[in-house]
Amino acid sequence: MSERFLVSLTPSEGKKLIAMGIRRMEEVRHALKSGIVVISQGTTNAFVAEELLEELRDESAVVMRDRFAAGVVTAKALCSVPKEERQREIVIREGKVTEECLEDVIDDMTASDVFLKGANALDASGEVAGIFLGHPFGGTIGTAIGVIMARGVNFIIPVGLEKTIPFSINEASRRLGGGRVRRATGMPVGLMPVCGKIVTEVTALKILGADDAFPIGAGGVNYGEGSVVICVECSAERLDALMDLIVKIKKSAVRVHVLEESCEKCRRDKCVFISD
Repeated sequence: MSERFLVSLTPSEGKKLIAMGIRRMEEVRHALKSGIVVISQGTTNAFVAEELLEELRDESAVVMRDRFAAGVVTAKALCSVPKEERQREIVIREGKVTEECLEDVIDDMTASDVFLKGANALDASGEVAGIFLGHPFGGTIGTAIGVIMARGVNFIIPVGLEKTIPFSINEASRRLGGGRVRRATGMPVGLMPVCGKIVTEVTALKILGADDAFPIGAGGVNYGEGSVVICVECSAERLDALMDLIVKIKKSAVRVHVLEESCEKCRRDKCVFISD
């Protein structure tokens, strides 16, 4: 008979949980050992990178959470980490972190390899994710998506439930594009709908031993903004282990903070914060 417990997770705690789940995925473990794993920039992927590097026991590679991102949503605006300050994507080939970048390995990727890319939106169905496109050529996902879909590369999309939107991502994508946006708080963007193996906090909990899990609430105050509340069902034997894991995450996780572009140096003419 299943027991139930409730857990609240801030966005940072959710990112850590998602990363721990991805570390346990069979296709990820296989690619880490004998294939190619590309971890693209993103705040959730920073946590994923930390977990996978720990799995490899590679202490030579360091993940800089405040720089392992490109476009970001801050309290002020749709912004980005300064290009010259960003930590580039991490490429792992046959168990070793390499100096290669996405362009170096994309032609070598096959259906046994893994490409990890976070998202900015999750459809209410949980089956479609959306990625903001600030770069005029589509950025990382624009470079990779053709090969990923053509070859069947394992496309894993880590995305927190906080990013669930009550609107069709496909419909939103048809209305957007930087050239269609007149003004913005920050960077005008397009939106690309993508399908892959979406991993949320619920997915991670199931990977880590829950029989079932489902969201029952969201939001918060006192630095709990963006939190999700989840009901977890599992056997009595697993309950304590899972709850111990959640408590460990909650005691260790810190709020994500990234470097932002300076408004004084920014040249985005559609941003409302840039003076004429």
